[in-house]
Amino acid sequence: MKKWKKAGAAALSLAMVTGVLAGAPAVSSAADTKAADVQAIIDRGVLRVGVKNAVIGFGYQDPLTEEYSGMEIELAEKLAEKLGVDVEFTAVTAATRTELLDSGDIDCVLATFTITDERKENWDFTTPYYTDYVSVLVEDASGITDLEGLADKTVGVSSGSTSAKSLVKAMIEEGLISEDNFDEESFDPSIWEEGIAFRQYDDYPTISTALSAGEVDAFCVDKSILAIYRTEGRSYIDAEFAPQEYGIATTKDSGLSEVAEELITDLIEDGTIEELITENGLE
Repeated sequence: MKKWKKAGAAALSLAMVTGVLAGAPAVSSAADTKAADVQAIIDRGVLRVGVKNAVIGFGYQDPLTEEYSGMEIELAEKLAEKLGVDVEFTAVTAATRTELLDSGDIDCVLATFTITDERKENWDFTTPYYTDYVSVLVEDASGITDLEGLADKTVGVSSGSTSAKSLVKAMIEEGLISEDNFDEESFDPSIWEEGIAFRQYDDYPTISTALSAGEVDAFCVDKSILAIYRTEGRSYIDAEFAPQEYGIATTKDSGLSEVAEELITDLIEDGTIEELITENGLE
């Protein structure tokens, strides 16, 4: 966990942040709850954000300095600045980010979190700030070059991610796997064995190690994340699929949801998002 201190930051008044925080008369209990939600963060003086710590370009923590960097780190800092508070980073994985958000240990998630209809039933997401695609990384020595080459192979994926489901859907669309036993809502990579198998890991470095050790035949996740592990002797297969839109995730119907949405919308309109994508090598 890492805390970032805003130099010379003065606390902003509620009315300066967003309509959610304005000192207008309450119109409903829901509005009161939203205002209180954001006021609690301001009173605490710290915005607690779940971020990745091993994804260069998005969220990366230097092992020597312990400093964080990346596009999502900068967005978190901007959100904290909007609220007039400091920011505290907590490293999360695909498996832990929602648990920590639901438990109240963190206030929001900025961690390459893909927006899906299913997830939107449980958490709020902002307008997307980045769109990526899923792909697959393999060892060149494996001879695998396309989706067809993954037939009957074992693929490493991150626990709690949508990568395995996306890969199966892509193979079904290519006619490589039968869709008879595929149910998108109940899909479970731990028990799927129709034409391809999966092994789940807690983090990306572990999947990369498993690929090197031959525990898995391929590594599937968003391409911007795979780029970190595309070292000599490794290549992407000839396939990109399942657009992945990343957004800030917040507690359902919270005041912070509206503040985060306003921030991202403004940053898209003024060109800041494009600048951050370029500066962090995510083009």
